[in-house]
Amino acid sequence: MKHASHPSIIVRLKRAQGHLAKVLSMFDDGRPCVDLAQQLHAVESAIANAKRELIHDHIEHCLDDSGEGHGQHDAIKELKLITKYL
Repeated sequence: MKHASHPSIIVRLKRAQGHLAKVLSMFDDGRPCVDLAQQLHAVESAIANAKRELIHDHIEHCLDDSGEGHGQHDAIKELKLITKYL
């Protein structure tokens, strides 16, 4: 299922991919560890932000729209499942 947030998540992941490619080239160039750590932090941050946006979107659109009764029970189960990725 495609959500409205998916294009912005893809942009974030492509940004992380660019940062990661930069880190790999920095290793080949023998750049200082502080510079490498800074770029690795940027990769982590970009991926974490993408994951957070995906999870928030899922909670807002998929779980919130589940309705009452049996659907609500399934939504709670799914919420518990997805929170392990926070």
